[in-house]
Amino acid sequence: MVLGICLALAAAGAAGPVFVAAPEFTLAWTHSIEKVRWEEDYRIQAGSPPVLLATAARVRGSAAGMEPPPDARLEGGWYHYRPAERMPGVLRLTRSEFTADYELCVRGECHPMGRWLPSDGALTLLRACSAPATVQSAP
Repeated sequence: MVLGICLALAAAGAAGPVFVAAPEFTLAWTHSIEKVRWEEDYRIQAGSPPVLLATAARVRGSAAGMEPPPDARLEGGWYHYRPAERMPGVLRLTRSEFTADYELCVRGECHPMGRWLPSDGALTLLRACSAPATVQSAP
């Protein structure tokens, strides 16, 4: 079984999910106002269904309304912490045409999420999955 993530547009009638073989990945983005980079690390745990596990997170500095949690530790300009939500069932990512896209970092290479699934300017759903035969695979 190949573990990874399934990306899908939330809009009704949108194209089917796209599978990305990524048993571990980092989701990264830059805050649209404060221009501060955030990164969250995830791992896919085998199961039926597979489970998305948040393993670590970091933010490059802080700004108004973006304070790191109290247990965060500052190292090299990044606040490192453990996400409070350890097993989110699905990540709901708002992808706007007015901001930079989320980045998916897989095996040390980061690319805009649009490489795998173009945005419709609304919500993209990210969940843990295994590679079923009915899901379109992405590069």
